Amino acid sequence: MPKQKTNKAAKKRFKVTGGGKLLRRHAMQSHNLEKKSAKRKRAFRSDQPVAGQDEREVRRLLGR
Repeated sequence: MPKQKTNKAAKKRFKVTGGGKLLRRHAMQSHNLEKKSAKRKRAFRSDQPVAGQDEREVRRLLGR
């Protein structure tokens, strides 16, 4: 049986923690940053967990 291929786009966008949780980056941080508050921009830096509804699909793309 051939090897299962990881989706390379998903591999670049999601991180799996040691405990098996999936993390993602925030949206809305690429442009129009002048009008966003410093507090909001700071919050963009931290990774967020993937929503429960999306977890199964993301795991499938990552081959896990």
